[in-house]
Amino acid sequence: MKRTWLLFAQAVTVLLAAYFVVATLKPEWLNRRSSLGGIVSVVEAPGTGVPATAPGSLAVAAKKASPAVVSINTSKAAQRNPRANDPWFRFFFGDQDTDQPQVGLGSGVIVSTDGYVLTNNHVVDGADEIDVTLNDGRHARGKVIGTDPDTDLAVLKIELDKLPVIVLGNSDALQVGDQVLAIGNPFGVGQTVTSGIVSALGRNQLGINMFENFIQTDAAINPGNSGGALIDVNGNLEGINTAIYSRSGGSMGIGFAIPVSMAKQVLSDIVKEGKVTRGWIGVEPNDLSPELAETFGVKANQGVIITGVLQNGPAARAGIRPGDVITGVGDRQIGNVQELLTAVAGLKPGQESRFALQRGSDRMELNVVPGLRPKTPVRRVPGAPE
Repeated sequence: MKRTWLLFAQAVTVLLAAYFVVATLKPEWLNRRSSLGGIVSVVEAPGTGVPATAPGSLAVAAKKASPAVVSINTSKAAQRNPRANDPWFRFFFGDQDTDQPQVGLGSGVIVSTDGYVLTNNHVVDGADEIDVTLNDGRHARGKVIGTDPDTDLAVLKIELDKLPVIVLGNSDALQVGDQVLAIGNPFGVGQTVTSGIVSALGRNQLGINMFENFIQTDAAINPGNSGGALIDVNGNLEGINTAIYSRSGGSMGIGFAIPVSMAKQVLSDIVKEGKVTRGWIGVEPNDLSPELAETFGVKANQGVIITGVLQNGPAARAGIRPGDVITGVGDRQIGNVQELLTAVAGLKPGQESRFALQRGSDRMELNVVPGLRPKTPVRRVPGAPE
């Protein structure tokens, strides 16, 4: 009996030694599939139903979000010159080729099973026809539900069944250095995924939109990406890709996306009311500088100085004067003009709000009843990667 156990122990020792040698020198032998048709199990990523990927891969996030990102093709009827039939005009300028429609290219994101699609306003602005192409090859005519030029966002609606929907993330929780993916249809080559990180948060005063709070990323964004998705490593929507800084027309590693926190508010207002409602108080604000502070005789180190007040406007009726420095709106501190614009825009028209300000060396609070913000002219977005 002892001899049997001794032989067994020796055999096990030899087999274990052989296993470790093979695992060290030829690990691929252990991963090779059986040539006898045996069943090979595939490990799936938890809760996704898709095969697990190598460490560091973002394939699961891309596969989760990509079906909800669409390509948008627009066309606008050709604008014929009113003097095109004038013989003298044709003599000097020749026959003008005005029969070709203007076409545009962009991207969008399906955000509800009802068929609502978020995209950029500059992608669909002035379009006569909008064709939306899903990643699965289906096409649908897009109908504009509403637009918001101040944030360069627009909401479309398509009529199709079994639509894939992206999961909305929490852009307020993003941090500089977080990995992100940009998904869109650059140059019309087809859906493309690029990766990068969050380079900066809260970018404003870029002259792109009236209300700016951009996520900056180095994920490649090119013409055709406008309106596409910026997602996190879990495949959740964090922003709508909008613009790039470029000297060549292509990606230079500086792209900007509208945070989903801002996009959700615009989406909700447009779906419910067909438009976006914002507060307005009727002032001319400027960033506080030592020169302006000295000019108006105010002793303030922080806030936005008011250099003009609209007569009979909400601010004037509340008692705000030129030279006042607004330091807070509600519970929010104000440090620059963009913060003031955003805070006031978020107020509900007709609902009284508390403003903290400094006049000279005195601190005070005033209650202001904001009005409805007037419409602003549509502006072409600089650096927009249509």
